[in-house]
Amino acid sequence: MLSNLFKDLPDTLPNEIVDNVLVGQNFRVERILSKGHSSPAEGWYDQENNEWVILLQGEAIIEYQDGTQAVLKKGDYLNIPAHVKHKVKWTHPEQMSIWLAIFY
Repeated sequence: MLSNLFKDLPDTLPNEIVDNVLVGQNFRVERILSKGHSSPAEGWYDQENNEWVILLQGEAIIEYQDGTQAVLKKGDYLNIPAHVKHKVKWTHPEQMSIWLAIFY
């Protein structure tokens, strides 16, 4: 079935949207839509799986527990190993950020 990651984008985005694009036995692919959203101030993502993520549109900052940051722009991607604590520090407030995340 044909689909498009840039289709059906909402005009307003009061909450971040996470959609499963594809789920397999040992992986999951998500499309994430953000616009000015970030992770909660307290707590970190501490995932059981590795995560490969690409920013297809927008701008964002990923912060790691050790204080380092990855500034992402359109087309940038990174791999976050399982149990590396991280959070989304910032996404552009005026432009929708479209992420594709693969958990494996």
